[in-house]
Amino acid sequence: MNWRRVFRIRLYVRDSLWVLPLAGALLGAALGSVDVQIEKSVHVSAEFQYSSTTASAVLAAIVGATAALTGFVVTVTTLVVQMATGSFSARYMRLWYRDRMLKVLLAVLVGTLAFAFSLMRRVESNFVPDIGVSIAGGLLIVSLLVFLVFLDRYLHRLRPVAVSALVYGYFRRNFEYEVTRARHPEIFIGVFDAGGEEHSLAVHSRRAGAIQAVDADSLVAWARERDCLVVLRHGIGDFVPAGAKLIDVYGGASPSRRAEQRLADMVALGDERTIEQDPAFAIRILVDVANLALSPAVNDPTTAVQVLDYLGETLRLVGTTDLSVGTWADDDHPRRGVVIPARSWQDYLTLTANEIREYGNGGIQIMRRLRAMLEELLDEVRPEYRAAVKDELVRLDATVAQSFGDSVDFDRARVADTQGIGGPRTQPADHTAAR
Repeated sequence: MNWRRVFRIRLYVRDSLWVLPLAGALLGAALGSVDVQIEKSVHVSAEFQYSSTTASAVLAAIVGATAALTGFVVTVTTLVVQMATGSFSARYMRLWYRDRMLKVLLAVLVGTLAFAFSLMRRVESNFVPDIGVSIAGGLLIVSLLVFLVFLDRYLHRLRPVAVSALVYGYFRRNFEYEVTRARHPEIFIGVFDAGGEEHSLAVHSRRAGAIQAVDADSLVAWARERDCLVVLRHGIGDFVPAGAKLIDVYGGASPSRRAEQRLADMVALGDERTIEQDPAFAIRILVDVANLALSPAVNDPTTAVQVLDYLGETLRLVGTTDLSVGTWADDDHPRRGVVIPARSWQDYLTLTANEIREYGNGGIQIMRRLRAMLEELLDEVRPEYRAAVKDELVRLDATVAQSFGDSVDFDRARVADTQGIGGPRTQPADHTAAR
């Protein structure tokens, strides 16, 4: 089985809500049959024995209770989906589906139901699975406790700041992976300019979709084996139409359908972006949450300020990292390896600040918190990144002048405030000379 298919299966299982509950159901039914076989040769003391009528009633009650609780969990899940989609971002749901607590709860409930049902059908006038009945009762108690943990967890996760912290965690893990990959001696980050040179092999997409991930290690091995340069023409997260060029190979490879098929299997396409190898997708989710909070229908600038707290942390992580490591340059790199397009510091900064500045231009909180974030970055990011931050501050000054130029609050809108409004006050800065 090729890498692309394995990736698709893993992604499907990770996003699925039924795979783990199905495993729980099968395990519960199997354990019920095993328990019956064991109890036929085990003697149970009188205080742990049940009459056949009592055992049947207890098991029936457990089956009914777990079925009802499973339905209630599904109802709560549906309500959470509706609320999260309306209050946060539809892109966030891709992460919410992956939460293990929900899957574990459903697996425990369905497994308990299957275990109790498999025991109930074996209860007879001359045989009662006494130990199994007690275990089923214990599993019901465990199910209730897990449900309480689940409910507490998701009530807390409905807060915007909790969503922001969760998404930031995904960003940090995937950005660190991207940096590690960029430091591979045969993986280069950047845009390859062929300079009129003809490629020896071109790979085209067989379907339309977003690039979700690439098997960089296999691409490197393929390039090393044939002493050639493999160039990806689209970055991870890009949507490519059917028939679009995915990969060009320069040198060392002869055109063949088998080679094209093998290279195509190292690029996973899907219906939408995922966060696996696309840390910018996490920023996109956070910006969408802030944009929704700033819409006239919601008008919740404090939520946008809380999101900016975590967006500032993502930019701080990017801005203190040397993104030039492994950057492709035609004049000083060997013609062997893999070239992958990647985002620059400017790309991350623009993605974070541009839309929030645009949609929040009428809110003093947003202008003040955005200024505080940019001024903090100006002090902390690498020297080569500061020009982009200064340019963003100039744009912020222009936005404030346009939105608040005739307002009595113009002076307040130009002050940096880490809390939007109510934080420690600092003096307004003039960045008009930054250009």
